Amino acid sequence: MILVLNSGSSSLKFQLLNLEQNAVPFRGLIERIGTKDAPLNFNGEHSQIRALNHREAFEAIAQKLPLERITAVGHRVVHGGEHFKNSVPINPQLLETLETLSPLAPLHNPANLEGIRAALELLPNLPMVAVFDTAFHATLPPKSYLYALPHALYTEHQIRRYGFHGTSHQYVSKQAAKHLERPIEQLKLITLHLGNGASACAVQNGASLDTSMGFTPLEGLVMGTRSGDLDPSVVLKLAQLYGLEQTSELLNKKSGLLGLSGVSNDLRDVHSSADAGVEWAERALEVMAYRITKQIGAYAAAMGGLDAIIFTGGAGENDADLRARALKNLEFLGLELDAEKNATRGMVEISKIRSRAKILVIPTDEERMIALETVRVLGARADNV
Repeated sequence: MILVLNSGSSSLKFQLLNLEQNAVPFRGLIERIGTKDAPLNFNGEHSQIRALNHREAFEAIAQKLPLERITAVGHRVVHGGEHFKNSVPINPQLLETLETLSPLAPLHNPANLEGIRAALELLPNLPMVAVFDTAFHATLPPKSYLYALPHALYTEHQIRRYGFHGTSHQYVSKQAAKHLERPIEQLKLITLHLGNGASACAVQNGASLDTSMGFTPLEGLVMGTRSGDLDPSVVLKLAQLYGLEQTSELLNKKSGLLGLSGVSNDLRDVHSSADAGVEWAERALEVMAYRITKQIGAYAAAMGGLDAIIFTGGAGENDADLRARALKNLEFLGLELDAEKNATRGMVEISKIRSRAKILVIPTDEERMIALETVRVLGARADNV
């Protein structure tokens, strides 16, 4: 079985997957790492544990898992920079390189490294693999990843667009090809991972052609607390007003749906407030959906056509109203939403039969994608899954 770890700055999400039986016998989440009373959800059972760091958090998990049945460990790593265009086995040299990439994702990569070190310490004899959010976007062409800045900033400092949510975009695009019963190499797809973090991806012939997140996960669509696209002069003005540290805090943690609505970063709360007549809540929903609409149109133009749109992520899978708003005025692309189907749950085709381009809702499974990548990288060493 493959253990998948997703380490956040104050959390540790885990799943133990049996790929052969398509089963997940163990899963859970530890939050508020750094405290003596960290909440642990283990297979739906809740308790409090001491987790002053990621090592203690992982030790608490390890005591509950059948360690003798684990054949390998897959770790989510957010940023691979230009070094890692594929998933790779973990070794001491890799950890040193990952340290140098931490400035590119200061909110994510240091936490990912903490989880890797904890697992290496407690499971030293198991092979482990790093699976990068950025790897699926390694196929971006220069016209997609370059900013119009002095090119020395790219060649000397690697300032470019990288893209994120790669495992999710890769997984749902493959599932879409299966659903459509067509080779992915023949498809033009737009995948929309919508949640507290949100990104769009143009997937042409099975490869990422363009994506909305950039140098960091801050660029692109409106998110729960992240602003998404801004005029750079807005950032300069904010830095003058508040300083760099507070500006970063504002753009990453106080903007997006939360900032614009003044209500919450949770779409359910924003919808409720909009229904109750809160003007800024309705405006926040309009802005979020409109940005998605524009992104769909842009990517359809970039690919010269469209076979299907895939909604995924917490909001993409569950928010029928957001999907309807985002697809408004896109009939010219051959997209026709079936309102009745849109109200259903789970993996479903929600377009009308006559729709030239299909509209799909596909639940993402990033942990399964990480497990599959771990097996692929390790080959025979992890064949007993």
